[in-house]
Amino acid sequence: MTPPFHAEHIGSFLRPAELLAAGGRAAQDRCIVDVIRWQEGLGLKVVTDGEFRRESWRLGFVSKVSGFARADAVGNVDLQRDDAGNVMRIGSAPVAVTRIRRTGPIVADEVDFSLKQTKCVVKATLPAPSYLHYPRGKGCVDPDVYPDLDQFFDDVVKVYLEELKALHATGGRYLQIDEVAQTLLCDQGLRDAVRARGDDPERLVDLYIDLINRIVRERPSGMTVGVHMCRGNAHGKWVGSGGYERIAEKSFSRLEVDAFFLEFDSERAGGFEPLRFIPKGRKVVIGAVSTKIPALESKDELKRKIDAAAKYVAIENLSLSPQCGFASHQHGSGLTFAQQEAKLRLVAETATEIWGTT
Repeated sequence: MTPPFHAEHIGSFLRPAELLAAGGRAAQDRCIVDVIRWQEGLGLKVVTDGEFRRESWRLGFVSKVSGFARADAVGNVDLQRDDAGNVMRIGSAPVAVTRIRRTGPIVADEVDFSLKQTKCVVKATLPAPSYLHYPRGKGCVDPDVYPDLDQFFDDVVKVYLEELKALHATGGRYLQIDEVAQTLLCDQGLRDAVRARGDDPERLVDLYIDLINRIVRERPSGMTVGVHMCRGNAHGKWVGSGGYERIAEKSFSRLEVDAFFLEFDSERAGGFEPLRFIPKGRKVVIGAVSTKIPALESKDELKRKIDAAAKYVAIENLSLSPQCGFASHQHGSGLTFAQQEAKLRLVAETATEIWGTT
């Protein structure tokens, strides 16, 4: 079985009350076994551990790599919004205060445990390297530690490659890189914000593509790597708005990944026309089910979106998923467990009706 499958999900799930209350290794283990069984029961061919061992999709990485501290973002690049007009800051961003290095597993141990619980394919998730730069720009490092940012990026790539080697050694063969920065640079307001602090948004897109490609080119043999492009999802809020057109020609044609996981759950994502830049043979997972709102989409609506995407990508290379994880942060998104299950079941059932299999 070669991923991505026709029914996919992004990675994180709502934390059970037991996990939030206890939080220890034993509670994590029990809850991970339960969430894997739940995914299997929905007929999925791919499972994750729900990211139950992490504080959030991004800080799980920072907390396990030596050399990082946390600081505020630089400029108005991290403002989260909801449809009611509420605004809040994400909270913290990484800053390298000593030379960064990998001192132990980041996700390899998580995947190792999950592989022992299931015969399904286990997907690992890691934040994209852009996350280590975008929130603070050149302020992502102590200049006395890294007087040249290229030295920092070399160390970043080294950390990822060491982790991919460890992941492969456990039996992990499927990795999803969660990319937010490139997608946010579709938003004119955020492009203006990075310019105001001295960054060129087009050069940032080039940089972030290059960092992913440097990692993907050296991945272990037989490992499938996809990139998930997100506009922000913490606590059900979003950071950026705007279709993929601004970055599509560069990002879709130059990223050397096997698959793209793309948000298409709301008008903020724009139309499907940018998919014309997807190289032939690449897989595209259409994130058409929202994890931000409780309302359940209809199968007809999802099928219409797949039909629209199929004008640009062969339907056999398409898949269906939620637009993001259900709990980018351990506190979740405001949905209930029943709503989460209904949405993931909808993905599985709709995929079976379209392609005959999940």
